[in-house]
Amino acid sequence: MSQLGWIAGIVILLIFSSVSLYTSCLLADCYRSPHPVTGKRNYSYIEAVKTILGGTKYYFCGWIQYGSLASGAVGYTITTAKSLVAIQKSNCHRKNGLQDKCKFPIYPHMIGFGILEIFLSQIPNFSKLTGLSIVAAIMSFGYTFIGIGLSIFKIVKEHRRGRNSIMGVEIGAEFSASDKIWRMFAATGDIAFACTYAQILIDIQDTLKSSLEPESNVMKKASVLSASTMTTIVMMCGCLGYVAFGDNAPENLLTGFGDQDAMWVVDLANVFIVVHLVGAYQIFAQPVFRVVETWANKRWPKSGFINTDREISIGKIKMNMNLFKMSWRIGFVAVASVIAMALPFFSDMLALLGALEYWPLVVYFPVEMHIAQNKIAKGTKRWMALQLLSMTCLLISIACAAGALQGLNKGLHSFQPFKTKD
Repeated sequence: MSQLGWIAGIVILLIFSSVSLYTSCLLADCYRSPHPVTGKRNYSYIEAVKTILGGTKYYFCGWIQYGSLASGAVGYTITTAKSLVAIQKSNCHRKNGLQDKCKFPIYPHMIGFGILEIFLSQIPNFSKLTGLSIVAAIMSFGYTFIGIGLSIFKIVKEHRRGRNSIMGVEIGAEFSASDKIWRMFAATGDIAFACTYAQILIDIQDTLKSSLEPESNVMKKASVLSASTMTTIVMMCGCLGYVAFGDNAPENLLTGFGDQDAMWVVDLANVFIVVHLVGAYQIFAQPVFRVVETWANKRWPKSGFINTDREISIGKIKMNMNLFKMSWRIGFVAVASVIAMALPFFSDMLALLGALEYWPLVVYFPVEMHIAQNKIAKGTKRWMALQLLSMTCLLISIACAAGALQGLNKGLHSFQPFKTKD
């Protein structure tokens, strides 16, 4: 919000969330095809693209979708480590006072998080993540409302209000017009990342239990509820945080509350973030695991290493273990952790992910599948409106990616891999 200001910040958030909700409803009708109610099931996003669009679009979708899911694991590793360092710094400030710089490396936390995810990655499939998903959702509400509450406390109880404006951070001697534009693009990419969830919607829709109401209708209602809730909460966080801190709002809102009396609350919020991301990591990683394992099974159907489950006993506990799945999942988590350690840029990384994912996954493929499934004639008003929406989002995504890359390039000039302290 500090980069965009009141008008642009609120308008851009509402536009992105509205577009995401609209295309999510289009996507809900793609779970079955050719008819959205009686057609054959598509069990994943990419399967829907293959069935409805086919050809090169299917391969393009595969690289984009699973690449974005895999890169999401990198982003979550960075965010988790940042939250753990924030807890460590809070404890340091309690002991040594707020005047102490309290700088700590984030890499041990990334390694620890990676080890935990290696164990959780052995969860067999997406349907087994129900409990983890519920806990993650509860945690997300917990830390969000703590951030909102602390912002209100800072505004009302301390009678403090940061300097803010309609246009965001003002241009000055140390902040040029070009810097302003690049940061606005990157901030828009951050918003796009928050509104990018289409790639897992069909996987979630496939877990819905049978009922008299079509799955598409149930999913549309769920999308409306979740999008409305998300938009309201994000709006409250952004607006209240901007009022509290103004143009100097920190990258992570929770790090701005330095009052020693509130530190335990901030620590609790960071714990909630960590628990939430532990579950969110698996929600994003499991579809990647599944697609690689399915491909390997088809590619080498007679391989014992790939297709044979072996019973392993740990004391009285017995379980079936597939050596290929175990080694592949361990390798995935390890590579994601190493990349996160090499590029620990929180905001710009999220902005880049949002820019790369939003147009193809949230807009382009849902729109193209809707056109193909409903046989919308080329050149009609509806076809032109949908294409205009898609092209506009493409141009915005390109601008966001440029802003994020400029921020990453700027950060790399002063960054020392595996040595930087937060």
